[in-house]
Amino acid sequence: MLIETAIGEEIITTNLKQFLLVLSVSLGVATLPQVVGWFRHIPYTLLLVIVGLGLAFVDVRLVTLSPELILFIFLPPLLFEAAWNLRWPELKRNLVTICLYAVLGVVISIAGVAVGLNQLGGISLTTALLIGASLSATDPVSVTALFRELGVGKSLTTMMEGESLFNDGMAVVAFGFLLALSLGNAQLGIQPILLQLGVVIGTGVAVGGLIGFAISYLTQRFDLPMVEQSLTLVSAYGTYLIVEELGGSGVIGVVTTGLILGNFGSRIGMNPRTRVIVSEFWAFLAFFVNSIVFLLIGDQIRFSILGENLQIIAITIATMILMRAISIYLLSNLSAVITQYQIPLPEQTVLWWGGVRGSVAIALALSVPIGLPEREKIIATVFGVVLFTLLVQGLTIKPLLQKLNLLGDAPLREQYSELATRYVALERVLQRLEKDHRPGINPEFYRYQETLIQGEMKNLQGKIDQLQLEYPHLGSFITEQFRDELLAIEADTYAEFVRAGRLNTELAPMLTDVWENGKG
Repeated sequence: MLIETAIGEEIITTNLKQFLLVLSVSLGVATLPQVVGWFRHIPYTLLLVIVGLGLAFVDVRLVTLSPELILFIFLPPLLFEAAWNLRWPELKRNLVTICLYAVLGVVISIAGVAVGLNQLGGISLTTALLIGASLSATDPVSVTALFRELGVGKSLTTMMEGESLFNDGMAVVAFGFLLALSLGNAQLGIQPILLQLGVVIGTGVAVGGLIGFAISYLTQRFDLPMVEQSLTLVSAYGTYLIVEELGGSGVIGVVTTGLILGNFGSRIGMNPRTRVIVSEFWAFLAFFVNSIVFLLIGDQIRFSILGENLQIIAITIATMILMRAISIYLLSNLSAVITQYQIPLPEQTVLWWGGVRGSVAIALALSVPIGLPEREKIIATVFGVVLFTLLVQGLTIKPLLQKLNLLGDAPLREQYSELATRYVALERVLQRLEKDHRPGINPEFYRYQETLIQGEMKNLQGKIDQLQLEYPHLGSFITEQFRDELLAIEADTYAEFVRAGRLNTELAPMLTDVWENGKG
């Protein structure tokens, strides 16, 4: 008994040391852009991969990635956070397109990559199908983070994120079926495939929906921010584990729960203050998990094994990019026929090139049983392709956005916001100086400070006027910003009355309806 206890304590201590080491390196990388300005041009997640590669090059291995670690520990919070922040109106507007990408796109990707590897690389069809299924899961975390930073349109960001969420679920289902088929545990045929697909997806949606709505109505009964925050965390992991235990898709289950809680539960069951607390918690958790995942992806690379499989990796990259282009451009046109809305060609191009692969693809490859032939080839190929998409596609997406004129005006808005904030701050200081004349302070000091502040305010006002003159469209942003401030004041007032017990239900901001009716 004592020996078992000692072994258990030793394992816990070792794991804790490894975790702290990984976390320390990740946080160290996070500070690099603040120390060396050049690193600001590289998305944070890709910078982590590069640092991980550096550690791998000198043979420093932090932690060994396992499929269980990725799928059961890292994946649920990443899926939940993305679904929580995905707005249903935007998702519904692009739902047909996203479903086409996520379902037919996965089929096209798997089939194309498998045929290419089989015919050009001489890989057995079974191995080729497993490689294709692993790489059909997109993971554009770094790309969508860049979209937000640069102010890319909401529609394009929603399509990229929405496709990734549903695509991951389909990829996991497809991989599971093909793996069972290769092990002789499944039958090949349209009927069994459709039946299994229905059961797996249906179970995920049903359980995810049940948990999402149950927690939504439960949080209506109390106002305890920490408890409600904890419930969302439990729901993310709990949904994944329960759905997987029932034979469904844990990915689909978590996405369903996250969508319901983010778009419904947070509106009816949480006051505005709680909603902000929960959103900030999930933003932190996503940053925390991504920091670990992307660092470990780079750190797991075995350069010698990649070199041995370089030809297969090159064939896989070429066929995968080609299949991605076929699926995006073909399915976009099909979507236009169904919805009568044509996605602009530049946006289609970004969707094609931005379909990078990441942790899910690696987890699927690592989950191939040890006894299966060519397992090492599958893992090496997937790692090589993931590395290419992260470094080459991930680092070139910004120049592509610039070339296609899809960059938003986020930098310009940020510049205006900084000037306006400084002006408001100095205005408040000036008001304080005018009201607060304390005995013992020389009046000349007040006059001198007022003169300095008024001069700086005049300078700031000149810069603001110049911006508005050069960029007339800033007027709509200024109006929108002021309207959001008014809405925030109204919503905060309702929340204050709810907390004080003077209002039993949260009211939707009335100004929203007033302005919408005014537009009509």
